[in-house]
Amino acid sequence: MVTFGPIGFATPALLLALLALPLLWWLLRAVPPAPVIRRFPGVALLIGLKDETSESDRTPWWLLVLRALAVAALILAFAGPVLNPQPARDGTGPVLVLTDASWASARDWPQRQARMRDIVTEAGRTGRPVAVVALTDLPAGALTFRAADHWLERLPALAPAPFIADTENLQAWVDALPDIFDSYWLSDGLDHAYRPALLDALQARGDVTVFETSRPVLALAPPVLQDGVVQITAHRPAAMGEQDIQITATGRDPAGVERVLATGTARFDEDSTTAKLDLTLQPELRNRITRFQIAGERSAGAVALTDDALQRRKVGLLTGREGREGLDLLSPFLYLRQALGPVSELIESASVDDLLLTAPDALILVDIAQLSEVESAQVLDFVNDGGLLLRFAGPRLAASDVARADEDPLLPVRLRIGGRTVGGAMSWGEPRRLRDFAAESPFAGLSVPDDVTISAQVLAQPDPGLAERTIASLADGTPLVTRKYSGSGQVVLIHTTANADWSNLPLSGLFVDMLERLALSTRPAAPSAQDLAGMDWQPARALDGFGQVHDASTAPVVAGTALAARAFGPDLPPGVYSSAAGSFALNIGAQDMTLPTSRWPASVVLERDSVAQERDLKAWFLLLGIGVLWLDILAALWLSGRLRRGSGAIAALLAGAVLAIMSPHQASADDDRLALAATSDVVLAHVLTGDARIDTVAQAGLRGLGRVLFQRTSVEPASPIGVDLERDELTFFPFIYWPITEDTPIPSDAAYAKLNRYLRGGGMIMFDTRDAELAGLTRTTPEARRLQAIARPLDIPPLEPVPDDHVLTRTFYLLQEFPGRHTGRDVWVEAAPPDAEQADGMPFRNLNDGVTPVIIGGHDWASAWAVDEAGQPMFRIGMGITGERQREIAYRFGVNLITHVLTGNYKSDQVHVPALLERLGQ
Repeated sequence: MVTFGPIGFATPALLLALLALPLLWWLLRAVPPAPVIRRFPGVALLIGLKDETSESDRTPWWLLVLRALAVAALILAFAGPVLNPQPARDGTGPVLVLTDASWASARDWPQRQARMRDIVTEAGRTGRPVAVVALTDLPAGALTFRAADHWLERLPALAPAPFIADTENLQAWVDALPDIFDSYWLSDGLDHAYRPALLDALQARGDVTVFETSRPVLALAPPVLQDGVVQITAHRPAAMGEQDIQITATGRDPAGVERVLATGTARFDEDSTTAKLDLTLQPELRNRITRFQIAGERSAGAVALTDDALQRRKVGLLTGREGREGLDLLSPFLYLRQALGPVSELIESASVDDLLLTAPDALILVDIAQLSEVESAQVLDFVNDGGLLLRFAGPRLAASDVARADEDPLLPVRLRIGGRTVGGAMSWGEPRRLRDFAAESPFAGLSVPDDVTISAQVLAQPDPGLAERTIASLADGTPLVTRKYSGSGQVVLIHTTANADWSNLPLSGLFVDMLERLALSTRPAAPSAQDLAGMDWQPARALDGFGQVHDASTAPVVAGTALAARAFGPDLPPGVYSSAAGSFALNIGAQDMTLPTSRWPASVVLERDSVAQERDLKAWFLLLGIGVLWLDILAALWLSGRLRRGSGAIAALLAGAVLAIMSPHQASADDDRLALAATSDVVLAHVLTGDARIDTVAQAGLRGLGRVLFQRTSVEPASPIGVDLERDELTFFPFIYWPITEDTPIPSDAAYAKLNRYLRGGGMIMFDTRDAELAGLTRTTPEARRLQAIARPLDIPPLEPVPDDHVLTRTFYLLQEFPGRHTGRDVWVEAAPPDAEQADGMPFRNLNDGVTPVIIGGHDWASAWAVDEAGQPMFRIGMGITGERQREIAYRFGVNLITHVLTGNYKSDQVHVPALLERLGQ
C-alpha cells in the first residue's frame, strides 16, 4: 500500500492511469474537429431563419475539466483508496487475533470489534490467513487459520464473557499451538495471572502487537447495609485524578415495572482507587432494589446484584404480656431484640392492631396461649395473606388447654397436656441435644453445637402428619420446631422458650441462624465459605459480559463449595443463587478487590485507541465520478440546445437522475405498497435469508399452512410475503417465520430496533433452526450458535419449554407434541409468571394475558407445511402412515399457533373449562 498523507491506495499501480489525463485533454479538444469556413452566396437566402440545432465549434474548457475530473475520480476509486491506513505489518505468515473477551473488555466492546475488523481486513488484503480467538471461549481442537472473509462474517457474533479465561485450560490450548504465526492481542487492560506465560508462548512463535484502550476499568463491590445505610464501593485500577461516577439503584416499582429507584454520585479522589457512596433509603424502597450499576458502564463488573443481605424484613413483636416483672436477662424479649434488632426492622407493640397496621413480614408471639376472637381472626388473615407467624412456647402455653383436642388454626400441631422437663413425669435423665437437621428442613446445613441442650419443652400430640410438619427435632426424635402452611403463609412453633429458662438455645449463635432461615432476618454481611458449603444452590438470575440480567432458572444447580471458591466460568456466571437458606448474590466485584493494570515488556508493540480508524473511500470516489458524469451529460445537452427543447429523452434522462438521487422516496412508495398488501388481509410473513432454497421452502410452508387455516378455521390468509429486515416494516404482520442457517447474516442496529419494536408491540417471531434431527446427537449445532448470536441484542423475555398447560396445547386442537419435519428437543416459549397458580377446578394455570413474543425450536416446520402450487406436499416426512400422521400433527400445531397469535390466551378463561374437561376425559 502506498500512502499520500492520510490517504493510502491498496492498488497504487492504477494511479499511473492519471498520467493519461493530458492525452485525454488533447483528444477532447480535437473532437469534434473545428468547422471549415466556406464562402457561399446562397447563404443570403437563409438570413432571418432560426437554426434550432446548434453545435459548438470547440469543447469549452470547463467541460474538459469536468470530464477529466470524472475520469480521475474513477481511477482513484479503482486504486482502492483508504483513509488513515494502518502501517503494513511485516510478515507473510498466519495472523492470530486474540481478545481477552472478559467482563473488563465489555466497556468498549464495539471499539474492540472495529479494531479486530481492521486487522482481519488488512490481513485479507495481503493474503494472510487469520484465526480469531476469544480466550474465554477457546476453540475445540487444533487452531485453524482461515481466509479473512470467513472471520469477517463471524466477528459480530463475538461477545465478552462475564468471567476471565481459565489459566489451566488456556495452558493446555497454548501447548497445542502451531510453531509460526504473528499475534495481535486485544487486552482488557488488567494484569491477569495467565498473561506472562501466554505472552512468552506467543513471542516464541512470532511478533506480538497489543492493543489497549484508554478507558479505565470500573467495578462495583456488593452493597453493604450498615445501620440502615446502604454503602456502595467502586474500584478502579489506578489513581488517575479526580473522577465522579453516577451509581443507579434499579428495581421494580409497585406496578411491577423495572425502573431506576435511586441515584447517587461517588467520587474518586486524585490519589485513590476507591470511591464510596452512602444511600439512605426507606425499607420499602430498599427491599425493591435488585441491582446497583455504574451509569454508562456496560460490563458485568459494573453491576452489583442484591440478595437477602440488603432486604431487612419488618418483624412485629407482641410485647407487654409477660405478666411479671423480672430482670432483663430473664425476659424472652431481650434475646429476640439482641438477635433481630441489628438485622431487621423490629417493631414492638402490645396491640395486635397496631402491629398489623405496619404491614410486617413476620409476627412473633412469645408464650401467648390465647388471643381474643377478633385478634385471632386478624392474625389468621395475616398468615393466609402470606405472613409468617412465629410462636414460642412457655409456661402459659404448657398450662393451657389450647390445641389439646382439636388443632388450633394458629398452631402447627396439637399439644399434649403438660410438658416435658428434666425430672418431670415425662422426663429425661439429662438435657437433650438437637439432632442434625434433615436435608428438607429450612435449617439444613446449619451446624448444631454440642453444648446446645433442651431441658424442657411442650410436646406435640402424635399424629400421622406430625413427621411432615417437624423441621427440627431432638436426638430422640421429639419434635422441637414444627411448621404448617396456611393459605399463602405459614405458622411455626418453637416448642421451648425464647429465653434461657428451658434451654440454652437462645444463648447460642444457632438461635440467630435459625431465625435467619425462617426469613425473619437477613445476613448483616456476606456468608462465609462454611455457610455456603453443604448446600446446593439453584441459579435464579445471571449476568452476561455486558452486565445484562438474564433468567437462569433452567440452569443446573451449583454446589455451595463452588460458590465459596468464586471460580467464575461458563458453569458459574455471576448472578443470584437461591436455596433453602435464602438468596445469595455472586458478584464480580468485592470489597477488598484490586484491579492491577497490565504492564508490557519493551519487546511488545503497544497500540492505543488513539490510532485513527481505517475508512474505505472507494464508494465515495465512485459516487463522485458517477455524479460528475451526470453533470457532463447535462452540460453537453445544454450546449447542443437539446436540453432547452425539453424532449422526451431528456425528460427520461432527468427522471432517471432524480430517481437515483431520491431513492428514499422510492423506498417510501415501496413501503406503501407493502402496507397495503399486508393489511388488506391476514398475511403471514417469513424473513428473507438470502438463501434461495430456504426462502422458497419458507414461502411454500406458509402457503400450505394458510390453505389448512382456510379449510379448517375462519382465518383466510392471503399469500405469504417475504420481508427484508433491513428495508421492510414489520408491524403489519402478526406472525413472522424466521428460518436460521449457519450463515444467516447478523441484522444491523436499525433492523434490531425494528425487531425489538415489533416484539414489544405484540408480534410473534418463530425461530426455526431446523436442526432437531442433529441436536439430539450433539450439545450444540452451528445453527443454534448462530441463533444465540442473532438473539443476543433482542428484547426476549425469559423462556421455558412449552408446559403441559400452555394455551398452545389447546388453542384449537388438543396437542401434546409439536413436530415438524423432525421431532426432537423442546419447543421454547415465554416463561409463565412465577406467581401463576392453578385455581380450584381448573385443569391449567390462569395465564389469561399476553401472547408469547417468540417461539424457538428446530423441527423444520416449514418443510412439514410446504406444498407446491397444486397443493401437493413438497417433502416426504417419515415412513408411510406414521409420517403422514406426523405431518397432520404439524398442521394442527400450525393452526394452534396462528389461532394463538390472533386470539391470545382466551382459552384460559374459566368459561371454557367444562368443554375442555369433557374433551380431556376428566
